[in-house]
Amino acid sequence: MFDLIIKNGKIIDGTGSPWYYGDIAIKDGKIEKIGLLDNYGAKKIIDVNHQVVSPGFIDMHTHSDLVILEEPLIEAKVRQGITTDLLGQDGIAAAPLPSEYISTWQKNLAGLDGKPNIEWDWKTVGEYIEKIERNNPSYNLAVLAPHGNIRMEVMGLDNRPATDEEIKQMQQILRRSLDEGAVGLSTGLIYLPCCFAEMKELEALCQVIAEYGVPLVIHQRSEGDEILESMDELIEMMKRCKAHLHFSHLKNCGKDNWYKTVEVLKKIDQARADGLEVTFDQYPYIAGSTMLSAILPPWAHSGGTEEMLKRLENEELRQRIKDEMASALKGWDSIAKWSGWDGIIITSVESEANQYCVGKTIEEIAKIDQKNEADVALDLILNEKNGIGMIDFVMNEESVKMILAHPAGTIGSDGLLGGEPHPRAYGSFPRILGKYVREEKVTSLEEMIRRMTSQPARIIGLQDRGIIREGLAADIVVFNPDEIIDQATFEKPRQFNKGIEYVIVNGEIVIEGENAYRKPVGKVFKRKYSSTPVRA
Repeated sequence: MFDLIIKNGKIIDGTGSPWYYGDIAIKDGKIEKIGLLDNYGAKKIIDVNHQVVSPGFIDMHTHSDLVILEEPLIEAKVRQGITTDLLGQDGIAAAPLPSEYISTWQKNLAGLDGKPNIEWDWKTVGEYIEKIERNNPSYNLAVLAPHGNIRMEVMGLDNRPATDEEIKQMQQILRRSLDEGAVGLSTGLIYLPCCFAEMKELEALCQVIAEYGVPLVIHQRSEGDEILESMDELIEMMKRCKAHLHFSHLKNCGKDNWYKTVEVLKKIDQARADGLEVTFDQYPYIAGSTMLSAILPPWAHSGGTEEMLKRLENEELRQRIKDEMASALKGWDSIAKWSGWDGIIITSVESEANQYCVGKTIEEIAKIDQKNEADVALDLILNEKNGIGMIDFVMNEESVKMILAHPAGTIGSDGLLGGEPHPRAYGSFPRILGKYVREEKVTSLEEMIRRMTSQPARIIGLQDRGIIREGLAADIVVFNPDEIIDQATFEKPRQFNKGIEYVIVNGEIVIEGENAYRKPVGKVFKRKYSSTPVRA
């Protein structure tokens, strides 16, 4: 007797192979048998009537790090068919976290991860993983070791190069984090304190991930004006380290840069042809989303949120910030210049006084307040003490589709979950399957499912996920390929998709039509290494 049989499915197995019709039997959280199972019994049998049955989707870029400690089932994610989230992104995440920096770090993360009502009682990646496990999540999680947290543990938030001894200490903390189960290293070279690191520091950390065979997941220093130069320096560094390079939310920002998309993809192809493992993730929208303070030049963040806020109160430094945002000096990306003030929408604030700003552009708020747009933006960061998120319109549809068609890609929602979020938090995966696969035929359904399942599983080392095969874990999505589509919009982002009928995590149904079930069935993956890494 099986626990569950899924009958009459159009099975897309995650390998890129053509679909086939069949039944799937599940027992004890695993796929026990695949075939024509008319003569077998189960505690529950669901007839999916030739709808698509695929492996559960793996979200390669998420900001659920704190919310998952408050909400074991994040419906915005699981209703997309996501059965695994990859946490610890952009080099700034939950762990490791020395106790003396908790208050400072809460403020730094507020614009990304919000301020959920949780107890910050962990210090290491291992303790953070254990806290997630105690919260009994309803879907699976994996964790990256964030560069910024590691740097903070060694040298705080200072804007200075690391010494050789400090770099050695960072390498040891990275090894500790990987030994505790992290599946790779992340960094975000526009975020505090990663933006203060020299390439020498990053290369030393990448030598460690080469020992372990895990990827560097990177928000590169430029995604527009200097994107080609940024890619070149990373590719050459990773060739020296012989480690896997994975670009976060690959995109090409700013109207004057959109023509570079062809060259961006050529660089990936050439690096792969030269023997370097290069992959990326992407979300299917022409707007990004992050904390509003990302519009500031890197030096303005030195010392953490409190020091940044003091600079915004200093008239001389404030004017320098405004001048640099407008001129976009070489060496950093000015999101404000790319998008214009009419292309930045406020998504979340902490105070009641500024709730009227949510859902409005900086330009609209400036007209209401009768103030200069740059001053409106800086005052919001100051008044909200950095706890403010934004959407920024910086991309074009043609580039999105070109990147989406590339076989080295995976999918990451990159959704911030507070306030009135970017619709990608609710709609990324259904949007790709409905708009870009069914309607616009950017690539085949089988190929896109591969890039949502087995490809990300391989990248982060999940050996029993991402493929429908006997003996592997039963993370499964059932959807109607003729109906699946996103419904979340920039105007009304908190809307679930259409077309996903079942989501199964480790053999248990957590989404069944309109019903969502909070069950303690999720796992936190701890990457296992086949042998003891060779230490330098």
